[in-house]
Amino acid sequence: QVQLVESGGGLVQAGGSLRLSCAASGRTFNGLAMGWFRQAPGKEREFVGGISGTGGVREYANSVKGRFTISRDNERTVYLQMNSLKPEDTAAYICAAKYGWSRPLYEYWGQGTQVTVSS
Repeated sequence: QVQLVESGGGLVQAGGSLRLSCAASGRTFNGLAMGWFRQAPGKEREFVGGISGTGGVREYANSVKGRFTISRDNERTVYLQMNSLKPEDTAAYICAAKYGWSRPLYEYWGQGTQVTVSS
């Protein structure tokens, strides 16, 4: 099993920045791809971005391209740098992980951290 814990959420004004972190623990991490999702009240969970186990491949949702950057500094920690935040970015941000970048579904999920962007 892999446990994921997010941190870094908070309240920020539109145009501001936040950096989220996700720390993984538990099982070995070789090849662990990680990603970020978000869910706003009354809306479905949506993919934000993902990064492969080596960090060599990244992908983003169109809605955040050019504003958000996902990175990792080791096998266990991934970050989501969010710039030029908009009120519509308000959501619970949830870290996820899977063994194998090519797998379609993420297997492990964190509890989420709230991001609120005021206008």
